[in-house]
Amino acid sequence: MRYDGGHKLEAVVVSELGRVVEWISVCPEVEIGMGVPREPIQLRRLQDGGHVRLVGVRSGADWTERMRAWSMERVRELQAMGLCGYVLKARSPSCGPRDVPIDVGGSDDRMDSGRGRFADVLVELMPGLPIGDEEHLRDTAVRDGFLAQVISYAGLRPRPQAPGGRSAG
Repeated sequence: MRYDGGHKLEAVVVSELGRVVEWISVCPEVEIGMGVPREPIQLRRLQDGGHVRLVGVRSGADWTERMRAWSMERVRELQAMGLCGYVLKARSPSCGPRDVPIDVGGSDDRMDSGRGRFADVLVELMPGLPIGDEEHLRDTAVRDGFLAQVISYAGLRPRPQAPGGRSAG
């Protein structure tokens, strides 16, 4: 859910992929206690050598450590569920897989780009996991390719163990 209470649901992506996948809703900002509505957040590169922080646009409140701790726990939960792919929110400071604006400060309003803080942990803890974002997945060919990657990834993963050590499913 967006900071202002709205959403950017990509209906085509949800309906097309929803035919063959189970959606698990995750909103990092809400789950770390930001609430709705909330102050917009952004990525900001500190002048100390490049550390990127997740901060409130107006207040400057730093959410970086809380987001990282929660993300580590949540991604481990998703791993245990057998997650086989993830659709992230394009350009989101928490969930953007790429091209997320990073404020580098200074008077010239320079911007870099990178990955959102939750997306960073997801990629770190689950390398090779197929990821996409709703903007790229609007394209039918990209969406079909993503789904093929998800199916392949699912086939390569060991099956979760049921109680007693037997394979589940």
